[in-house]
Amino acid sequence: MAAVLVLLQVVEYRFLLLRNSFEIYIATIAILFTLLGIWLASRLMRPKVKTQIETIVVEKEVHVVATPSAEVNEAERAKLGLSTRELEVLVLMADGLSNQEIAERLFVSLNTVKTHTSKLFEKLDVKRRTQAVGKAKQLNIIN
Repeated sequence: MAAVLVLLQVVEYRFLLLRNSFEIYIATIAILFTLLGIWLASRLMRPKVKTQIETIVVEKEVHVVATPSAEVNEAERAKLGLSTRELEVLVLMADGLSNQEIAERLFVSLNTVKTHTSKLFEKLDVKRRTQAVGKAKQLNIIN
């Protein structure tokens, strides 16, 4: 009885296959094209260039700003309220460096140097770099 039941199931299965063969064929093709589309999209969306990180060591010559000598009039400097950084900018100004060169030497931005310069002009009550350097030398703030 079990063998007959199995035989009937196989016959029914073959009948379903023959009756619906076109639909099964279309479904198989649809599944294959879907898988092909997914594979192709994953290949196309993958970045073509692989990122490689390299460490580069750059050696740069560092210029150290000379600190003012002991002959500097510290009382006058304190009276004017000059900060150490403003004094460094003033010394480099006296050496004839441009704002950009001062920024590079002190490792600060150009805007920071301009801010220090304008504060120096206010504190020394001058309008030009040459006047600031002259007044600082006159007050013995720089040499």
